This record gives sequence, C-alpha cells and structure tokens, in this order.
Amino acid sequence: MTQPPQIRFGVIGCADIARKLSRAISLSPNASLHAVGSRSLDKAKAFAKANGFPDGAKVYASYEAVLDDPDVDAVYVPLPTSLHVRWAVIAAKKGKHVLLEKPVALSALKFDEIVEACESSGVQLMDGTMWMHHPRTLAIKEFLSDKQRFGQLKSIHTVFTFGADPDFLENDIRVKPDLDALGSLGDEGWYCVRAILFANNYELPKTVLASREPVLNKAGVILSCGASLFWEDGRVATFYCSFLSNLTMDITAVGTKGTLHVHDFIIPYEEKKASFYAASESGFDDLVTRWGSEPTKHVIENDLPQEALMVSEFSRLVAGIKFNNSKPEKKWPTISRKTQLILDAVKASIDKGFEPIQIQE
Repeated sequence: MTQPPQIRFGVIGCADIARKLSRAISLSPNASLHAVGSRSLDKAKAFAKANGFPDGAKVYASYEAVLDDPDVDAVYVPLPTSLHVRWAVIAAKKGKHVLLEKPVALSALKFDEIVEACESSGVQLMDGTMWMHHPRTLAIKEFLSDKQRFGQLKSIHTVFTFGADPDFLENDIRVKPDLDALGSLGDEGWYCVRAILFANNYELPKTVLASREPVLNKAGVILSCGASLFWEDGRVATFYCSFLSNLTMDITAVGTKGTLHVHDFIIPYEEKKASFYAASESGFDDLVTRWGSEPTKHVIENDLPQEALMVSEFSRLVAGIKFNNSKPEKKWPTISRKTQLILDAVKASIDKGFEPIQIQE
C-alpha cells in the first residue's frame, strides 16, 4: 500500500494542549512532527523529548525560527488567543498552512485578518475543534437530517462545564484578560455554539440574548455564562458554559419526530468508541406509567482518536494544495467565523446590559 504524502508540522508554543496535538500528529498516517519552537530553548527541548518528537526534529528558541524553516509545511498554533492574529498572519505570509486553536480570535473582525492572510497566501486554515472530525459526528448528522426519525429541529441545548481548581482560577491563561479575555465563553462556549450551529446546518440565528448574572472574576473575565439564540422560524437554542460546575459535555436536540442526546460530545468517555442516544415517535404505555420505549444507544468505533482524525483531514487538504494545486477548503474558516460571530454577540449582550443582539454577517 502506498504511503500518503507526509505533511511536516511545526508547533509554535508548548502549551498543555500542544502535548495532545503532538501525539495526534504522531498518530496521523499523513503527518509528521518536524519542529517545535518556544521562547525558551530549554523548554522547547524538554517538550520535544517528552512528546515523542523524532530524533531528527528541529528545536528552536523562537516562533519565528519555526516559521522560517523551509521544510515546515504547516504550523499548529496553541498560543493564547490574544496572540493568534499576529502569529497566524505571519505563518500564512510565510506560506505555512495554519491549524489554529480555538477560540480563533478575540472577535470576528480580528479573525478576518487571519482569513485574509491565509486566502492571500493560498494556505489552508482550520480551527482545532476536534469533535467535528469524530465519525460519531457524521452519524449524528445523519440522524438529525432524517425527516422520518428526527423531523424538523425545534430546540437544542448544549452544555460544557468543568470544576476548575483554585490554581486554575487564579493563574490559568483562560482567566487572564490580556491572554484569553473571553474566558469560559471562549474556551467552553465555543464548543457549545459550534454544536448549535452544526445542528442548524450552520444557519446563523437572527438574535442572541445572554443570560443574566454571568460570573466574572475580579479582572472581568467570564467564568460562567449562558445565552439563548433565536431563528426567524421559531427555532431556539440555549447553552451554558462554566469553570465552576461539574464536568458536563451534553447536547440535547429536539425535533418534531425525534430527540438526540449526547453526553460526551467534546471528549468521548473512551478514546476508541463513542455513543449517542436517539429516540423517535416517543410516547407512554397505555396507563402512562412508563415510556413506551427507551432511546436507542448508537455506538461508533474509531481506529484513531478524534484529534488524530482532525490532523489527518487537515493534512489531506494541505497535501492536495501542495501536490495537486488544489484550492484551500473554505468550509472550515467559514464555520469558524460563524462560531466567533455568535461568541461576539453573547459578549456584546453581556456588555450592553443583556440587550438582544442582532447577528450581522
């Protein structure tokens, strides 16, 4: 069997999430770890040693050096959100394809700068929303699209929460206004909003209204919040995200004929299989003492973890551009921008005293 073309990755920054993505790159059949850069050479060396970089991998004492390496095809950018525009734009201008951590930017306007740089340079841009690439996601989409089993979507509720410890709440970059100013909304709400858009075929809502009484830290960074989204035809969505509640990763989508439940949509309970529950034409028994039938559990197995599948898909697109003169796939930055637009609207609603915000593309 012919081995697929290898896309050589450079990693800029040694954040915790970069450990997971370095493993994913190693597991991907069409990607390889080529370089890592940090502001500290010692830190970069330690990261490469601890995370399976091959002996011949390059280790650099700056981000610029990774981007100047002519053998690097693509870069993974796990830096704080406030640094995304600067380094993603530089990477694109140097002809590197960009796999960018989420949230992609502090606003859609800032993200547009990244998109423009990538389009001008003809490089692929994709965000790091891993669950989108799990085979379960396709199976869920098939159920949601089935007019007989699910019908028309009416409502969806998504939740991502985890109970952060005191050190996280004091020191993590996700609670620092100069690093990740969107806090829980950017870190967790991103996933909730993406799932809502996914279920709605990426049709933006008309109006977004933040829930009252979000929790902010002393620096004004969001630790917990929620919002409601409204479409002109009556569809509604709600989400809740928090650093202050027990670990939960749920989707409940309700259609005219069916209901979807997912309890681990962002990170599956198990690495090599994931499940969801589907119910259709639900009802009670004759005496209304129990349900007529329980939702059906659907189990989807996968050979590679979802983050490796994401790397593989990104690398496939990059290889098409590099070897076949294909055009970059615009689907991914388009979805990223829509997700960011809704985050912007939630933040604006909070800042304006919980006013409803009209979404403008």
